[in-house]
Amino acid sequence: MKLLIANKNYSSWSLRAWLTLRGFEIPFEEELLLLNGEGWKEAMLERSPTGQVPVLIDGDLVIPETLAIIEYVADKYPHKHIWPADRNLRARARAASAEMHAGFTRLRNAAPMNLRASHPGKVSLDYVADDLDRLQKVWGDLLDRSGGPYLGGAFSAVDAMFAPVATRIRVYDLPVPDFAAEYVEAIYALPAFQEWYADALKESWIVEQDEIDFIQGRKQ
Repeated sequence: MKLLIANKNYSSWSLRAWLTLRGFEIPFEEELLLLNGEGWKEAMLERSPTGQVPVLIDGDLVIPETLAIIEYVADKYPHKHIWPADRNLRARARAASAEMHAGFTRLRNAAPMNLRASHPGKVSLDYVADDLDRLQKVWGDLLDRSGGPYLGGAFSAVDAMFAPVATRIRVYDLPVPDFAAEYVEAIYALPAFQEWYADALKESWIVEQDEIDFIQGRKQ
């Protein structure tokens, strides 16, 4: 299989699919499609049916969208237990992942993923307060039910879905209770995440539209 991804420093959706595959030691090749440079949008459209990443290619099957990719590999490798084994916990993990996919828009828009950065105080806490409150409830419920340290107990797809949010909490120094801070540290301690993070720190590309100063300037 081959996974098409974008810049590791910025591409949160790429991280989600990549972390699932690498975290469960599923063999795949990765191909990087840049989010910057001349003609990058055209180059993306040539490889991706949606013009976005990630995209998983398995033979003649082309799968865009992170959740679809996760469900495909969960079906293909059922022995890997990519979702929690317990049925009720698995249902809750899937619901939380779907909510992450469709929600938390203020937090995602105000605090773009930027692994190389440190931006304490640059996000309006009033603006993201509702999303942070909901995030703490989702994480708290899953951690209480699973016993941690990950949302499903052991690492699973729901952690891959929330990993970019964990990076936002650290990069923007967002206030969260101790249990959420400990979960953020657990994400950063994952060997697969550490591999992605190390690669991101080595990247030299700057994607201006994904930098918070650009985003805030555009809103003024």
